[in-house]
Amino acid sequence: MRLLARNLLLLSVALAGTGLSLPALAEGAKGGMPQLDPTGYPPQLIWLAITFVLLYLLCWRVLLPRVGRVLEARESRIGGDLAAAERMKQEVEAAIAEYSAAQAKAQGEAQALASATRERLGQAAAAERTALDAQLAQDAKAAEAGILEVKQAALANLREIAAATTIAIVKRLIAADVTPDAAAAAVRDAAEGKR
Repeated sequence: MRLLARNLLLLSVALAGTGLSLPALAEGAKGGMPQLDPTGYPPQLIWLAITFVLLYLLCWRVLLPRVGRVLEARESRIGGDLAAAERMKQEVEAAIAEYSAAQAKAQGEAQALASATRERLGQAAAAERTALDAQLAQDAKAAEAGILEVKQAALANLREIAAATTIAIVKRLIAADVTPDAAAAAVRDAAEGKR
């Protein structure tokens, strides 16, 4: 019930803005559109001016200040965010500069340590190389002396070995027995080039 009354009230206010009433609306529906009737123009223009002025005042006094406050708040928040971003940028640049300095210092220390270690290891390697060369020279002399002894012993026993080998070869080839003295004489003659 209240809703119907309210709707009728709104309809009559809207019609009052056009200069028409409910009976005039019913009568105008018979003859055409009342908005196009030239006799109704002055009240329509008056209501248009009143509505325009009211809407203008509403925008000027209520809506525009609210929009202005929202824009100012937004602008101040953006300004604060930009200032915070600038501070953070400066902090990051300072941290990067500090990191670069620490990295350069660490690289310098690492290079100095590597050079010192390389030099120390080079000296140790040279000392070990010298000691190893001396040891190898001693070992080579000892080996040469041993080889010389073996060679001399082999040369001393060469005629005996050649005689024993001759006996074994003759025995195998022709199945004849040769005396050790005959084999030694044959080896001696072969060494001297008589045979």
